[in-house]
Parts: sequence; structure tokens; C-alpha cells
Amino acid sequence: MSAPSFPELTLSQMLREHALRSPGRTAVRQKDFGIWNPISWKDYFERAADVGHGYRTLGLAAGGHVAVLSENRIEWVLAQLGAGLVGAVTIGVYPTSPASEVAYVLEHADAEVIVCEDQEQVDKVMEVRGQLPLLKRIVVVETKGMRNYPADLVVSFAALEEAGAAHRAQNPGLVEEALAGQSLADTALMIYTSGSTGKPKGAMLTYGNIRAQAVAVIEKLGLGPNTTHLSYLPLCHVAEQMTTLMAPVYLGSQINFGESIRTVQEDLREVAPSMFLGVPRIWEKLHSSIHIRMLETGGVRRRLFEWAYAACEPFAETPRHERTLAEKLRYGVSYLLVFRALQNYVGLRRADVAMTGAAPISPRIVRFFRTIGVRLVEVYGATETSGVALGQKLDRLDPGSVGEPIVDIEARVGDDGELILRGPTVFKGYYKNDEATAATIRDGWLHTGDVVSVTDGQYRIVDRLKDIMITAGGKNLSPSEIENTVKGSPYIKECIVIGEAKKYVSALIQIDYETVGKWAEENRIAYTNFRNLAENPAVRDLIDAEIAEANSQLAQVSHIRRFHLLTKELDHDDDEVTATMKVRRANIQKKYADEIAGLYSAA
Repeated sequence: MSAPSFPELTLSQMLREHALRSPGRTAVRQKDFGIWNPISWKDYFERAADVGHGYRTLGLAAGGHVAVLSENRIEWVLAQLGAGLVGAVTIGVYPTSPASEVAYVLEHADAEVIVCEDQEQVDKVMEVRGQLPLLKRIVVVETKGMRNYPADLVVSFAALEEAGAAHRAQNPGLVEEALAGQSLADTALMIYTSGSTGKPKGAMLTYGNIRAQAVAVIEKLGLGPNTTHLSYLPLCHVAEQMTTLMAPVYLGSQINFGESIRTVQEDLREVAPSMFLGVPRIWEKLHSSIHIRMLETGGVRRRLFEWAYAACEPFAETPRHERTLAEKLRYGVSYLLVFRALQNYVGLRRADVAMTGAAPISPRIVRFFRTIGVRLVEVYGATETSGVALGQKLDRLDPGSVGEPIVDIEARVGDDGELILRGPTVFKGYYKNDEATAATIRDGWLHTGDVVSVTDGQYRIVDRLKDIMITAGGKNLSPSEIENTVKGSPYIKECIVIGEAKKYVSALIQIDYETVGKWAEENRIAYTNFRNLAENPAVRDLIDAEIAEANSQLAQVSHIRRFHLLTKELDHDDDEVTATMKVRRANIQKKYADEIAGLYSAA
């Protein structure tokens, strides 16, 4: 498929184009109280324009900074697109972030207006108000409990739109004037990195970056105007920006917002999207959910699933058009008897393509979904590449690879095996951090910090350059390869490998509470809470067997010899994981130093 041809327009200009060309076509659906409410392209543009004018009434000038602190919903994208229509820049903040992290991002980003979802998020901002000298106003979407907040500081989103509509009537040419002066070189968006090894950095993406990413992801995945998508991953993450705003606004395709992050599985079944993006943790949860369902179904159904899976796994990665007649028949029978119900259960029966990216994933999980008929492709990208930089195609699913470069991106293997990239999706730089920008973009090449290997044009991510471990015996190890092999087990949620300067590899293991809990119930093992379950000798035996299975798939030097079961779940609030659930390795190793020492004492 050749790269799609789109006009040289910014995201904001494309929104206006669709409002003019397809005013009545549905752009967005928002679920409220169980009802999916459609919003046309004309209304999408009109409301965004009202929001943009509303910002001007709050004193936000062109080039000003608007932050959004909310779960995904129509108001999130209206806040962003409204900012774009009047020449402002948007910054996303994770709604799960504690007040201290919110304060850092808002202060560093020079946010003048912040759009908050509800009282909980407003309270975080109010708690750190003294650290935010540039903050002019707080806009709140859900006003429940907000009656006694200062009216000169807090305004409702509805009031913002209303004030914007009045301002627009008095200044009808403002949006047209702003769009006429907008170019692809302008900064559109600032996305803060996860900060797994230090303070988050604000990556500046231009409208040109966004357009180039839209072209690339549409070509790579074969998306079209009739593509549908459920938006649920945080919009302050570049992956969801890519699938909720970048591609749909250029394509004119439809996005759907569910009622809550807690209703994702139900919303998926109702929407049955044609395209789906899941980070590895989502695929792990769906895999565990199916595993629990199989435990609950009992004898005959479970055996039928096991038969169908064993029959179809050998050709899971073979493109459909290359399968033999016998394989097509085998899959057809398995689909009718088992896989169709499972696809309906996870809401992906109509998905033409599904993606996994943002972090490494167990090959076992990927193969599982491909076997049951979910067309899952692995992609690689980063905030600094505006989204996807490498990706598989459906007609070539090499296990363990992340495919080849997207349209217009050059990829090269640099020193120490590091992946370096050049092209129009490479970001503008880090906000207020020229030193980090110069260290990351050198001679026009983006240094990703990821070690890769290349076989027959297909790239494979080995690990982060800084995470490669060297054992006491001088062997180089990839912790993520070991960790993701272990996390292929439905009973293991997290694995943190220890091995730097050690005689052998060990690990801290966090069980999957829901799956292990169901296993315990099936085996009549009583427990009361997470700690009680993790400390049960039978559970340790279960995990021991799962690690032995993982070890059988790894080289001898990578085998986990000893492990410690964590007695609590890793928590963002405890500074153990980032908002995107990336493990803060340094913090973990410091916090669990005694447990790690115990893994090497009396060995």
C-alpha cells in the first residue's frame, strides 16, 4: 500500500476541512449513562472553536500553554483542538499522577490554564497552587462538589464554551486568522516522558511531526475513513494521541469515548472497533481474563479450547492468504466452535488490525492472540518519534520483531547497537532543556537509547542501552527479554530481573492477584488478601513451575535461579512505577535491597 496523500495542513486546519467537506458525518461518539451520543464533524469544529475563544476570555494569548488533567473524554480533545484553533499549545498530565508530579509538569510547562476532569483533579492543583505562578484559571468538566471553590479561579467547562461562543460572535474572524498564520513548523503539543530514570522531560511535537505520523501509521496499518477506534489509553501518552487525534483527524474516521477507564471491556464489546491499540499490560490482562474464563468453564469447553489452540498455534504467524487449505479448514472449525466467542468476549471480533507497543511484550502473549484470530502487530515508537517508528505488516509477522521503518523514516544501527532514526516524525526537542535535546538529536539523528538487532530487514528490540546487565562472569544480559518471557505466564504480573555484577540471575516477582486468586479458589486454597496469597507455599510452588517453564525458553545464562515474591502490588504513589506502569528500577532495587541481598546469601 502506498503512502496516503493528504494536504499540507496542520491538525487544526484539517479539523476545519472535515467540518466544511463532511459536516454531518459522525466524528466522535461519547457514552453517557449507557447511551452513545454522536458528534458530527461540524459540531466537533464548532465546539472546539468555542473552547478556543473561551481561552481568550481567560487571558490566554497565541502561543500560550493549556494543560489537561483528565481521563479520556470529548472535553479532552476539545480542549486540545480548541487550543490549536487559536494558536495555543497543549500539555497532557496523567490523571493518576499525585499532586507532586502534577506540580512539576504544570510548573515546568509554564501552564496558564488547566482543564481538570473533576473535583479530585482540581484538588491536586489547588494543593500546589503556590508553586504555579503562571496559572491563570482552572477549568473543570464535572462540577459536582465544586460550589465553594473560588469563582475567580475555577470556571466550568460549560461556562468556558458559553463565554467562548459569545466572544466568537463578537470576534468572528479570530479562528480563521489564527489558522491562516499556522504552519507545520509550529509547536502543537508537549508530551512529558514517563521519567522512569529521572524527572520527566517535555517533548515538543510540531504540527509537521503530527502530520508525518498520521501518514505513516495510516499506511502501516492500512487504515481508512471507515476505521473506528475506542479511545481509552491516556491521551497524555503519544500512542493514544496517534490513534485518537493524529490519524482520525487526517482520515476523517470515527473515535469513541466510553464512560470510564473501568468500563473498557464492556465498551469494547459495544463498539467492536475495527482498530485497537493495547500496551503490553492490556494484552496481559486480556490474556489473564481469558485464562480465568477457561478455568471457570470446566471440562468439555476447556478441552475444546485446548484442542482448537493446539490445532491452530503452528500457523498463527502465517499470513491468511498463505495458509494451506487444511490450515484454513482447521481455523474455520476452531473459529466457529471457540475463537469467535473469545473474540466477542474481548470485543475484538471486528478488528481488522490490533497493535501492541510502548513497551516490550512476551512472544507467548502475542502468539496467543494471533492463534485465536486477533490480527496483532508489534510496533515500536517513542514520544520523541511522535508515535510509531517501526512496525510489522500483516503479511509479515516475524515473531519477536517490530518490523521495519515507517514511511519517510531512515533507521540505522549506531554505536553499541543503538537504534538511531532520522525523518519528519522526529520531535523538535525538549522544552527548556537544550542539553538533553543536544544529547538526543545529534547531526540530525535521533539516538533512541534502544539496542537493536536486524535480520533480513526486520528490527528486533534487544533492550534499553542503559539496562543491559553484565554478570560477574562477564556475560551481557537483556533483562527485558527475561522479564517478558516470564510475564508470558498468566499468573505473573510483574518481574524485575537482578543480575548486574552477580554470579547468577534472580528476580522479584509480583503475582497477578486476580488470576492466582482464581487458581487458589479452584484448588480450594483459602486466602484473605494479597500478602496472604503471595506467602502461601502452594502459590510459591505454582510460580516456581511457571519460572521453570520460562527458563526452558531462555539461554542457560539467562535462567532465573532464585526469586522473591513481593507481598504488595507495585504502586505509582509509592514511586515504584511511573504513570505508564514502567518500573523504576533504581527505586525498586533500593527499596527491596534486603530481599535482593537474601537472594544471594547462602546461595
